[in-house]
Amino acid sequence: MPELNIPVTARERLAWCLFDFANSSFTTIIITVGYSVYFIQVVVGNDPSSAGQGEALWGAGYSICMILVAVLSPLLGAIADYRATKKEYLMAVTALCIICTAALYFVGPGDVLFGLIMVGIANIGFELGYTFYNAFLVELADREDMGRLSGYGWGLGYLGGLLSLAIAYPFMKGGLGADNLNTFRQSFIATAAFFLIASVPTFVYLRERAVPKPSLPGMRAWTIGFTRLTRTFREIRRYRELFVYLIAFLIYSDGINTVVVFSGIFAAKVLGFTPADLIIYFLITQLTAGAGSYAFGVLTDRIGAKPVIGITLGLWIGIVVWAFAVRTPLEFYAIGLIAGAALGGNQAASRTLLALFTPVGRQAEFFGFFSLSGKFAATLGPLVYGQIVLWTGNQRLAVLMLGIFFLIGWGVLGLVSEKAGLEAAEQGADV
Repeated sequence: MPELNIPVTARERLAWCLFDFANSSFTTIIITVGYSVYFIQVVVGNDPSSAGQGEALWGAGYSICMILVAVLSPLLGAIADYRATKKEYLMAVTALCIICTAALYFVGPGDVLFGLIMVGIANIGFELGYTFYNAFLVELADREDMGRLSGYGWGLGYLGGLLSLAIAYPFMKGGLGADNLNTFRQSFIATAAFFLIASVPTFVYLRERAVPKPSLPGMRAWTIGFTRLTRTFREIRRYRELFVYLIAFLIYSDGINTVVVFSGIFAAKVLGFTPADLIIYFLITQLTAGAGSYAFGVLTDRIGAKPVIGITLGLWIGIVVWAFAVRTPLEFYAIGLIAGAALGGNQAASRTLLALFTPVGRQAEFFGFFSLSGKFAATLGPLVYGQIVLWTGNQRLAVLMLGIFFLIGWGVLGLVSEKAGLEAAEQGADV
């Protein structure tokens, strides 16, 4: 697809990275530290007769919303590429996420369905945003610099997570007692406000360089999307390396995503962490995740994205084995330090490898497939984790089982040729 000849500035690259800074507040406070624990312990409740029910509901609800994201991402990505509307779509889904995040304030004890619907819609907006946001990476960096810029983005994202935790701490430190629930819920409004304010530079300075293609009379947006997706499916053999990589990503990201989703719940249920303890824990992990994003981003530009992903998967295998055996809060803090670095490094390298395999002019479409792979992955892990806890009551066994995802994903990744993937991307440019 032709692109406008607009120079890329350092300010625009920073504005792009700042979206990672902004949206990290949602995944940190809502998905990991605050709302997930609030939903299980307050909305569902801690009735002994319903042990494990909260985890099962959370896992099932999260899986359903990821299926919806998986279906929508490549379709909306193809439309955004054709119409050159990546930025407009990014603004729309971000607004959806922010509004529904603020609405979580109104979720009280017993509001199970309402609580799941609101966080589900918010998460759909959040995840769709990554499809359009990631697609700009190809326009903002050369191949030699993609790993570094991707790492900068993830690194700033974890700094955003740190700041959002600091902002939420005064609301959450009182715990989940009845006298503090109203104050605790105010952290959800603070999270929405942080996301809104911090994302403004992205929407002010990020430029859309793609030029829309002319539409045939009567052609609807959905028709355009399905037409482009059909073409990509027909040409999938040309992108063999991308296809195999997406399978590997689907498998290993399932394990990573499940660790992130249930880590706060694991710490609270197994080790007795309070909300204040969880905030301190995630403050620590955010620091190492930011450092890992930067360090592994630099390493990616030097040795390649695939080897870096392999290194991080080795770390993840060690992490889940250690978590299975953990006995003290101090040990869990140490696990968090390593997990943060592995998380940041894996995310930066994974995004870079897809960008390298992406033909020019089809970024949002291909990142939509990337999202499809990741979100279909996110449906199985949380569901399996929740069901294991429901059946056995053993969170340690559930976390150990995640090691299977990392082992299989690592094996499939070994079948990917980075050189062949680069050549296929060059030949498939949409010009």
